[in-house]
Amino acid sequence: MNYLTFLLAILHVYRAVCEEILWDTTVKLAENMTLECVYTSTDSLTQMEWFKINASKKESIAIFNPTYGVIIRKPYADRVYFLNSTMSPNDMTLSFHNASEADVGFYSCFLHTFPTGYWEKKIQVVQSDSFEIAVQSDSHTVSEPGKDITLTCQFQMKGPMQQVTWEKIQPYQIDLLTCCNLSQGRSYASRYQRQILTNCSQGGRRSFIVIPQATTSDSGLYRCCFEATTGENETFVMRLTITDGKTNHQSVLFMAGGTVLFLVVILITTVIVISCNRRRRQKRTLFKESRDTQRRAANNYRSPISINEHMDDAREDVYVNYPTFSRRPKTRV
Repeated sequence: MNYLTFLLAILHVYRAVCEEILWDTTVKLAENMTLECVYTSTDSLTQMEWFKINASKKESIAIFNPTYGVIIRKPYADRVYFLNSTMSPNDMTLSFHNASEADVGFYSCFLHTFPTGYWEKKIQVVQSDSFEIAVQSDSHTVSEPGKDITLTCQFQMKGPMQQVTWEKIQPYQIDLLTCCNLSQGRSYASRYQRQILTNCSQGGRRSFIVIPQATTSDSGLYRCCFEATTGENETFVMRLTITDGKTNHQSVLFMAGGTVLFLVVILITTVIVISCNRRRRQKRTLFKESRDTQRRAANNYRSPISINEHMDDAREDVYVNYPTFSRRPKTRV
């Protein structure tokens, strides 16, 4: 009996450890926090329910039924509400306001669908600082929206790998993207709302994920964690930035417009300089012509006749017209 109890205890601990690494999302406690739960399948939703998972039981928080509407349980009636259920029937995101330390713990978003059956997402709420600030990236990838993005990491440890997980780290939460058991070649189907493709093969020494047709919302930190059979761990963090195509287009137009404006300014400046040079040359030409004219006028000018010139002229013969009288002797009477 004691052996059976011991084995059950070991099984319980092993199960708790396994479940600890398979929480789909870890959320930082905040006064106003959001627990995301988006069902990506095209199955019909028949009913869903939010639970808080305690040590031995599940506490019902809220129920949503497409036909009968929403029911919020009494302890949470004034503190929680569905965020987008009326706009999107597959978005069962639950929002808290005035949250406190009593809200730290584990939550379950449990959906009944047709024809697949049930679907569950597990969320852990913890007290922590900003997740993104506490992590430093090892590399940075920049791409445009609409492209398939591949993120790859390769472990350096020599021992065989047992498990690899990919996570997306945001300031307020950490989402589990994939969890792959390399020794068995099996992967955990994550409840992340974005489609993520990955490889999960035995004996592999590297892992990658593919984000199809990336958008700006895919920007952020991505963490790849390797776990060896010896218990050693290795972690790689990479930052992904998906640029806004519209913003880039506007930037290109702004740069092109700035270049055109710069060329116009240069052209106007050149025209002004040429015009000024022409005016200077014209002024110099007019000034030169004016000086030449003055010089020619000075050379052609004759001063009045002086007194000396009159005296010299007096020495010349002067001819005067007067009558000539004969010199006959007068007759005496």
